[in-house]
Amino acid sequence: MTNGNPRGMKHVPRKRFGQNFLVSPGVVADIVAAIAPQPGDTLVEIGPGLGALTAPLLGRLKHLHVVEIDRDLIALLQRDYPQEQLTIHQGDALLFDFAALGERLRIVGNLPYNISTPLLFHLAGFAGQVRDMHFMLQKEVVDRMVSAPGGPEYGRLSVMLQYRYAMERLLLVPPEAFEPAPKVASAIVRMIPLPVTALAARDESVFARVVMTAFGQRRKMLRNTLRELIGESDLAALDIKPTARAEELGVADYVRIANALTA
Repeated sequence: MTNGNPRGMKHVPRKRFGQNFLVSPGVVADIVAAIAPQPGDTLVEIGPGLGALTAPLLGRLKHLHVVEIDRDLIALLQRDYPQEQLTIHQGDALLFDFAALGERLRIVGNLPYNISTPLLFHLAGFAGQVRDMHFMLQKEVVDRMVSAPGGPEYGRLSVMLQYRYAMERLLLVPPEAFEPAPKVASAIVRMIPLPVTALAARDESVFARVVMTAFGQRRKMLRNTLRELIGESDLAALDIKPTARAEELGVADYVRIANALTA
């Protein structure tokens, strides 16, 4: 998704960039209220689009960073905002080095649905430099992010993000809040990185491999999906039922398995 048009700018949405422009003033106000930006914040907006969110954010901030891939939109933003207020980073957010912008970052945006999951994983790599993040995403994706073990939405995305963030779904956004209207509902999620002391995996690459392997065949029992990594007796020793399925385990369970393999 992309921000809408507060200044009457003309731009044809591009499917390849996943552009649906936010046009609801009420939703914009709700997002800004949830973010509660302060003048001294280092805030980064992903996909400013036509500036529906950019304008009210700059009303509360001294300066704003934006990451935008569309050159036509960049030209419009450059026309309407001075460099002292707005720094535009042209490029793909999937490749952008957010750490280069400093510490205590606040990242916001209406993320394109077609890259939302890989972008969330990319951003997780910068969690140590982030204070919080507020995103609008497809409701289905947000439901997966915040789902508890045992639910049908609970999966690899749930485990990997819940390992690193405290997350909360804030509000729902109907399709008619956008132009053109998408075929699905959206939701706004708040993501706050957990302190380093809470990240208990000894080797996060092993943790990620365990989670990916377990959910690779989520209908099968763990004794089958994880058999190349760990045996039934070792699972039982970790107080994990070998007959359980991937969606039955919480984040701490996956950490225990990964740490046993690392040890």
